[in-house]
Amino acid sequence: MPIITLPDDSTRQYPNPVTVMDVAADIGAGLAKATLAGIVDGELVDASHVMEGDARLAVVTNKSEEALPLLRHSTAHLLAQAVKQLFPKAQVSIGPVIEGGFYYDFDYERSFTPEDLESIEKRMKELAEQAISLQRSTVSRDDALQMFKDMGEDYKTQIIDSIPGNETLSLYAQGDFTDLCRGPHVPHTGHLKAFKLTKLAGAYWRGDSNNAMLQRIYGTAFANPKELKTYLHNLAEAEKRDHRRIGKQQDLFHLQDEAPGMVFWHPKGWAIYLAVENYMREQQVKHGYQEIKTPQVVDFSLWERSGHADKFGDDMFTVQTDDKHYAVKPMNCPCHVQVFNQGLKSYRDLPLRLAEFGSCHRNEMSGALHGIMRVRAFTQDDAHVFCTEAQIQEEVSAFIDFLHNVYDDFGFTEIIYRLSTRPPNRVGSDEAWDKAETALAQALDAKQLPWQELPGEGAFYGPKIEFSLKDCIGRVWQCGTMQVDFSMPGRLDASYIDENGERQIPVMLHRAILGSFERFIGILIENFEGKLPLWLSPVQAVVMNITDKQSSFVEEVAEVLQNSGLRVQSDVRNEKIGFKIREWTLQRVPYLLVAGDREVESRSIAVRTRNGEDLGVLTLEELNLMLNNEVANRGRGAVNTAAKEG
Repeated sequence: MPIITLPDDSTRQYPNPVTVMDVAADIGAGLAKATLAGIVDGELVDASHVMEGDARLAVVTNKSEEALPLLRHSTAHLLAQAVKQLFPKAQVSIGPVIEGGFYYDFDYERSFTPEDLESIEKRMKELAEQAISLQRSTVSRDDALQMFKDMGEDYKTQIIDSIPGNETLSLYAQGDFTDLCRGPHVPHTGHLKAFKLTKLAGAYWRGDSNNAMLQRIYGTAFANPKELKTYLHNLAEAEKRDHRRIGKQQDLFHLQDEAPGMVFWHPKGWAIYLAVENYMREQQVKHGYQEIKTPQVVDFSLWERSGHADKFGDDMFTVQTDDKHYAVKPMNCPCHVQVFNQGLKSYRDLPLRLAEFGSCHRNEMSGALHGIMRVRAFTQDDAHVFCTEAQIQEEVSAFIDFLHNVYDDFGFTEIIYRLSTRPPNRVGSDEAWDKAETALAQALDAKQLPWQELPGEGAFYGPKIEFSLKDCIGRVWQCGTMQVDFSMPGRLDASYIDENGERQIPVMLHRAILGSFERFIGILIENFEGKLPLWLSPVQAVVMNITDKQSSFVEEVAEVLQNSGLRVQSDVRNEKIGFKIREWTLQRVPYLLVAGDREVESRSIAVRTRNGEDLGVLTLEELNLMLNNEVANRGRGAVNTAAKEG
């Protein structure tokens, strides 16, 4: 007689084995109708799962955290069923859930077209309306192999062949379609009410270029049409904001095959880069950091001693010369220890904060490269704090304040905090990891910040706090980190003399706020849709004439503003003023300054913004003061308007 314990600790007893759906129906018809699956003793299972003994059960509905991946997994099967009905000769391979949705890979005699995608989605909706039951069954490995051979599904047979041993396999049947799958799935296709196929792509079978090229159909699914509509809106917004497109439109940067994953910055793009770098340099000085510069190429033995060679060796660019093995640095930390090691250090020298805008190179896979967001050559706003164990809390706390100020200046006010703990492959003792993880958790708690744990996601040398930004369309970008490292300083012979005259190993705090400049600038471009705040805009204002008679005054105005430190251009071309305004508006220049005869006579300028707001006529002194004040304030709190202008 199974006793089923529910999340509120209430119990229900049954005379015979009972399914998840049986319990849901016993609780109420409404719950049974909404049931997607169950969590039995911590394991996600089908609604048809039988509980033969006592168990703890949570019923999964659309409102449950587990619902979204479940719906997407089942929608991938719905996609495969629709493809097989419309294109019977197509072979199915794999259809996993991914971030933002799902995909399924197919082998077919011709390329699918956008029209095919529309037909497939239409058939999926028809199948969903039929509320076709998904039936789980188990078969032996040999029986499954024979079944898929008889069906002519070569990729499924390859998957089964790769499964070791002779374990029982599970199948899911929905109408005329059967798939090899661990599950679980929704009870029937009627639960799949909000989905969309999004794009087509090519993908090698098992990611190997020596194998056949398959056709990958991407899609997404949500619990209800409203969530799907919001997602599709944000998807369209993301495409409109793509930093690669805006970078080309505004002539900021480019990438080319001769230097894959390495950015060619153009003058306007480099102006943004320098604005970010100079700002960070100024802030780091205020917070007690000393800037250093370390070599690009270092003997490979240093990376072996630090542990990076074992962990990242395949991602490092290396070179042989003079019978020595060198590596282009993939990160800065071992080099910073070398600076610390120069000269005897006392406890009075700690904490020592060393910062570097460190240029790093990593041999990222070509398929992973993405504009300036994912590159092979990048610069980090990297710093390392060498301190005593007693100073950890204070340093982490000060860093969190520093980070909040920086993000606020850039217009980001919503931050997500995660604590990544010890991974399986790591260096250092469990005792050291205990102390490091506790220190970071206590620092977050002391700030009363909400955080979640990411078990096993820490760096190989220490745990870390990950700071993620949420942009104006809800996307999350992991940027900042704070890592406590008890291991690397000792591995690289770092030490200091304590107050008792004894040699001690310092704690090393690895920290970054922006992450890489390249990626962060890409995030800024997309967040603001290229309409950067004044202090970051590569061209902050353009001065234009209406006729040739105002040309010399326009040049004078531009020079005055430039001499006050503003990035200003003049436009005295023989073009109509409306054409000039439209052109510079498309370039997202914050302020458009126009001079006619009246402005020349009064030594003033007509001012309008890139979103069409007319600010009237200002004197040069008033204009200069307004622009410089806005730059100095860095647009604090302006993200909601600046990011969504126009």
